[in-house]
Amino acid sequence: MPIKIIGMIGVTPPRSDATLHIIEGGLSPDYVTQAARAHEASGFDLVLVGYSSSSAEGFLVALHAAARTERLGYLIAHRPGFLAPTLMARKIATFDHLTQGRLVLHVITGKTDDEQEGDGDFTPKDERYRRAAEYLELMKLAWSNERPFDFAGKFYRVKGAHSDVRPLQKPHPLIFFGGASEGALEMGARLCDVYAIYAEPLKSARERMREFRARAAAFGRTPGFNVSVRPIIAASEDAAWDKANRILAGVSGNKGWSRQEAMSGPVDNAGRRLTSFALERDVHDERLWMPIARATGALGNTSCLVGTAEQVAAAILEYYKLGVGSVLIRGFDPMNDTVEFGRELIPRIKAGATEVDRLQAAG
Repeated sequence: MPIKIIGMIGVTPPRSDATLHIIEGGLSPDYVTQAARAHEASGFDLVLVGYSSSSAEGFLVALHAAARTERLGYLIAHRPGFLAPTLMARKIATFDHLTQGRLVLHVITGKTDDEQEGDGDFTPKDERYRRAAEYLELMKLAWSNERPFDFAGKFYRVKGAHSDVRPLQKPHPLIFFGGASEGALEMGARLCDVYAIYAEPLKSARERMREFRARAAAFGRTPGFNVSVRPIIAASEDAAWDKANRILAGVSGNKGWSRQEAMSGPVDNAGRRLTSFALERDVHDERLWMPIARATGALGNTSCLVGTAEQVAAAILEYYKLGVGSVLIRGFDPMNDTVEFGRELIPRIKAGATEVDRLQAAG
């Protein structure tokens, strides 16, 4: 299968060329359109639309962007628990039809208790994963049942549930998930399609993927994998490392995520895992660079690949060889990096993946 390239669109113009997070700060409809069109023109297959407890609503942001693009897909972050799952099933199916199948769902259960509480959710994290699993079960029932059905679980109960609209994509849009806790892994292995992880050393990524494949196999399922990374590229390797250090200096102050500005360490299991690699050494596998993860408490996607476009593309293809089917790449200067990645990086990644496939097919 061809590798999929995913970007991320923000909701307002960035404040600097060392921007860490782009999902808060109001809403500029014109900028959303500009960012989406730039990604489409640059050869991205999908863009992530993020979520926080204060940011613009992701489905509406994505629908606005989808109406102004032609083929770009939208990976929309969604936190179960704030809408009825039967209503969410109809919302997803409606969006899928209105965009002619350009929806992918990214299920997250919340970064911190503090942020969840901002939306009125005081459910402990372990319980949020159990609730999310039941939520996904009920959504899938709404998509698959042609006749009204009943459901009674710990968190949700419906009687005579029915949906007139089912997803255009069959049996439903792909469901991504992320997380490193036991609750996340159990939910994902049983109910999700793609396990999204941050870039980490190849040896540990290989083992992590092997373990998750075994988990999913217990449910008769074969998962896909996505790796998220921040490329830092330049015309020469020395220039790329200089650029990386300038970015590090620029992001060491403001993190750009309001509810977590005061936190000094990792806020979730995925962040703790990434921080552990950052504390081991600055550089893994020649060009996986971790100081920004260390400086920010691994708040979000903060592991980087540094080098020329050829070198970074080759490093990304090492994950592809492990079985990673899609890669989320975004920079610290969102608009300019989108254009540069489209010109310098994406063609090399896609051509390299085609060559990997050819060599594997030839034995």
